[in-house]
Amino acid sequence: MNGQDYYIPAAAMATALAFKLPALRHNWRDPLLRSVCALLTLAGSVFTFAAPPTIEAVNRWTGIPNFSAPLVYCLITAFSAACLVLIVNWRGGPPEQTRRVSRRWILGYAAVIVMLTLLFSLGEAPQERLRDFDTYYAGTPFMRELIALYLLAHNVAAFVMVAMCWRWSLQVRGWLRVGLMIIVVGYLFNLSYDATKMTAVVARWSGHDLDWLSTSVAPPVASLGALVSAVGFVLPLVCQRLSDSMRNWATYRRLGTLWHEVRTAGPEGAPGVRMAWWSAAELRMIQRESDIHDGFLHLGPYFDQGHRDEALSRALAAGADEETARAVADASMVAAAVRARSADPEGRVIGASEEGAPQAADGPRDLVRISRALRNSPVVAEFRRQASLAAL
Repeated sequence: MNGQDYYIPAAAMATALAFKLPALRHNWRDPLLRSVCALLTLAGSVFTFAAPPTIEAVNRWTGIPNFSAPLVYCLITAFSAACLVLIVNWRGGPPEQTRRVSRRWILGYAAVIVMLTLLFSLGEAPQERLRDFDTYYAGTPFMRELIALYLLAHNVAAFVMVAMCWRWSLQVRGWLRVGLMIIVVGYLFNLSYDATKMTAVVARWSGHDLDWLSTSVAPPVASLGALVSAVGFVLPLVCQRLSDSMRNWATYRRLGTLWHEVRTAGPEGAPGVRMAWWSAAELRMIQRESDIHDGFLHLGPYFDQGHRDEALSRALAAGADEETARAVADASMVAAAVRARSADPEGRVIGASEEGAPQAADGPRDLVRISRALRNSPVVAEFRRQASLAAL
């Protein structure tokens, strides 16, 4: 693999990190967001510093032959810890337990990084090796232990990730399960990377030459594993966001009938706050709910509990279930109140109570039911007709 093969995934990680940084700045205390950003940073760093041109440049800048080797190994070790911490925070649980488990992984892999640094300082690696450091120095004292330690640490992290993600995937459904299964596949590639590296190193220990496994097979396997794992981490988050956005847009549209019904109830028929075309679906939905509740407040003196009770009885008599009947009753009361408000432009109705106002106990879903009843219910249509005749 040449430098470009490393720098392209590094650039992809940097781009993803750039999109996450604004959210991190506003939500620094979010452990999941911090874990994601740490993972992207370390993943990009691993690809950047593992590229042969970077290895050569770092060795030249430091003046220490093979200084890049422990640097890359330490970054890989830190990346392994970041993956484990991300999964722990992503899965959630009691905050104290999550922090305790995350702290243990961080401290454990920090100790490995210290040991890698110490072993490199104790050993000797005078001959610069840009691509085959692992196999070239597989039999050198201290370098041998350094190579074995970083491979063991990476292997442990890969095994734990596969086990954790597999068990978790059996407990969940939807895009989260798909993402976890993809992560499992990605870490199976990482285990293959470890297997090829270890095979080449052990072959050196036994006097054989299988260096091509380490130099030609392992790097593309590692890149593929990182790419697949990244897709697994990102896919559930992206798809969940898209799903939430589509659900918010659907709720926003379904509230349209109710919003149009009550929007003229405010002072001088004020339609509410204008939203920019680029406003998020969630913000638009919340604003529409707010407009509806403002309309209910202005309609309060005109709500008639008698209308609601009568409409509820009619809906139940027509065979509607309890939930639908309540929505029809609220919608009928709203429709009648709107016409009563229109017939009283000077606002002479005073002293009425707001006890009869629709109560959206189930949040936007109740408002959606009322909006649907306004659009489809014959009971509501009849109350609207009667209220219009009474206003004449």
